[in-house]
Amino acid sequence: MIPFSHTWPYETSGDDVYVSECPFCRANHVILPLRKRELKEIHEGKKKLLVFPCCHGSATIVDTDADYLLANRRLRK
Repeated sequence: MIPFSHTWPYETSGDDVYVSECPFCRANHVILPLRKRELKEIHEGKKKLLVFPCCHGSATIVDTDADYLLANRRLRK
C-alpha cells in the first residue's frame, strides 16, 4: 500500500493531465507531460518517470486511481 504522503491529486481536461499545484515548487495549474491514456497504462503496471515542466522536479509514478498519482517518493510534507 502506498502511503498518503506519496500521492498527489490530478485533473484531466481533454487528453491533458494537470495538477493544481506542483508538489516541488508550488507553481499553479501545471500541465504534465502525461496523457490521459497513459494513466490507464500506469494503473495496469507500467511505471513512468514524471518530470514536472515548471521546476524539473521528478518522481516515478507507480500507480494511479481516478483522483491521485501515486509515486515512489514523498510528495507531501
